Amino acid sequence: MAVTSRAGAMRREGVDVVSFGAGEPDFPTPDLIRAAAYKAIDEGKTKYATPASGVLPLKEAVVRKLRRENELEYDAANEVIVTVGGKEALFLAFASLLDPGDEVIIPAPYWVSYPEQVKLCDGVPVYVNGMPDQGFKISPEQLEAAITPRTKAVVFNSPSNPGGFAYTPEETEKLSHVLEESEIVVFSDEMYDRLLYGGRTYKSYASCSEHARRHTITFNAGSKTYAMTGWRIGYAAAPREIISAMAKVQTQTTSGTSTFAQYALAAALDADQSIVDEFRKEFERRAVHIHKRLSSIDGVRCFEPQGAFYIFPDVSGTFDRVRVSNSIEFASKLLEEAHVAVVPGAAFGMDSGIRLSFATSMEQIDTGLDRMEQFLT
Repeated sequence: MAVTSRAGAMRREGVDVVSFGAGEPDFPTPDLIRAAAYKAIDEGKTKYATPASGVLPLKEAVVRKLRRENELEYDAANEVIVTVGGKEALFLAFASLLDPGDEVIIPAPYWVSYPEQVKLCDGVPVYVNGMPDQGFKISPEQLEAAITPRTKAVVFNSPSNPGGFAYTPEETEKLSHVLEESEIVVFSDEMYDRLLYGGRTYKSYASCSEHARRHTITFNAGSKTYAMTGWRIGYAAAPREIISAMAKVQTQTTSGTSTFAQYALAAALDADQSIVDEFRKEFERRAVHIHKRLSSIDGVRCFEPQGAFYIFPDVSGTFDRVRVSNSIEFASKLLEEAHVAVVPGAAFGMDSGIRLSFATSMEQIDTGLDRMEQFLT
């Protein structure tokens, strides 16, 4: 957001900036979703949602989605909560579960809000660095070594923001085996579960076993799948006692998300999903292209994205050449001199890299990479 803000300020000054910053689809929200929102408004669905944790039609649509796509079964009334974006769902869960000093294992690179939300709830982030030769995924051995008597939760994010990697079903199951006998809760962030490339298949963490289902909170939202970032609507599914606790915190903070947006997301989840496939195919085309171009730059190393719409190249091999010592200096210099906005890897716990979002047009991608190539030569 800071990068996007600075890029916006430069644009207002008349500077032509190419931004690879914010993770926001460049597609408009599909017509059927907007039509459902208009219909809900016309029908007077503009009061507080009842209950605050979400209207039943949306909760039921969430249950159908999770059954259809994730092989998960939940009770709509008691095991689903609707939130102000996926970010609020995560915070409600941390606030509900963490006591001061509780540890939360967070694989790196990680989404910037994970550790900050843990610290806001007086928890202690414990970082586990993903293996570069495995596309930054962590191994079962690394997970097991990070567990202590204070471990309360583990964050699992696949496909990854910012890494662009995705765990295979077999890799997900192997990680779940490590926690099979514990009471550790898994925060499974599945925002990008519909955006997988190369014919890859997906497995929700909670579907690994009955134990996993009882110890997992599954998070998702309309933001990435349906280009609904500004609608601020997400959801989570988990055992009744966890959802109940999250709902209590929610009633004292936001009182839930806008009612008409809930009916819009319900329509999206139940609709023909061909529009999502169109989004995915276009993102995959961009993923292949941006990886090919970045990999051709001397000193830049990166894995081809397997999901989401991010690529996380290691640019540390260029630091000496452009006279910088870290990713923040690199990103700042790239923005000021080449007018290309990227997010420094330090924000994600891995200072050797930068994150580029390819949720922008192919023309903008090529223009930005042309400038980046010139900057690095």
